[in-house]
Amino acid sequence: MKELLQSKSPLVMGILNTTPDSFSDGGSYVRKDIALRRIETMIEEGVDIIDVGGESTRPGAQAVSESEELVRVIPMVEAVVAAGKPVSIDTSKALVMQEAIRAGASMINDVRALQEEGALDAVAASDEVLICLMHMQGQPRSMQHNPHYDDVVTEVKSFLQQRVEVCQKVGINSDRICLDPGFGFGKTLQHNCELMKHLDSFKELNLPLLVGVSRKTMIGNILDADVNNRTNGSVVAAMYALTKGAKIVRVHDIKPTVEAVKLFCAFEQAK
Repeated sequence: MKELLQSKSPLVMGILNTTPDSFSDGGSYVRKDIALRRIETMIEEGVDIIDVGGESTRPGAQAVSESEELVRVIPMVEAVVAAGKPVSIDTSKALVMQEAIRAGASMINDVRALQEEGALDAVAASDEVLICLMHMQGQPRSMQHNPHYDDVVTEVKSFLQQRVEVCQKVGINSDRICLDPGFGFGKTLQHNCELMKHLDSFKELNLPLLVGVSRKTMIGNILDADVNNRTNGSVVAAMYALTKGAKIVRVHDIKPTVEAVKLFCAFEQAK
């Protein structure tokens, strides 16, 4: 599993939300047969990792019970594993983490950075599963209610460094960790733009960066585009993140992003 984070080339993480209320594709993949076809399409389009989520983290989203989340995500985790692709589970719940790891998940993608009860122990209990620690100010239902920072870049880096140290203390080695600044999670448009501009400063943390800006409100605000017309902006933002040192880009639109990454790599590797 650690080989994923050690890959020399950038990785494309595809989003598979099995939720009725996610901001972009909510309701699209609730039915198992449709979700399974989506997995096949993502693999055909060249995805490197598939990120399965069963609870929306959009602003104002409603909480989901452990049992409901498990019903939504575990069959999808098993399907991706059976298809031979690495799978990430987008959750903050310890029980969901444990069951996903048991089903073969390669990564835990936690917007709460293992701060929920039992989450840290769930990841520490595995010798191999990777963890993505994300920064979020506040909670999903209220995080966009007037977020404030004195210095957003410094504060986000400081939080992530603290969470890395907590992980290391319980035996989660740094070679299993990647970091996500949390674009759109308790941040204004200005905060998001500052983070993107100074993304390269996160290199001082010496850990791979995951960036997820696909179809987000920040792109809609800049382009004055609704959520169904943000593909071009999402691809450009992902490529800008790569120029700033991102290792993984988390996206809805697999094919155009994979093609853009191939071009990026060809240019970067030229003599």
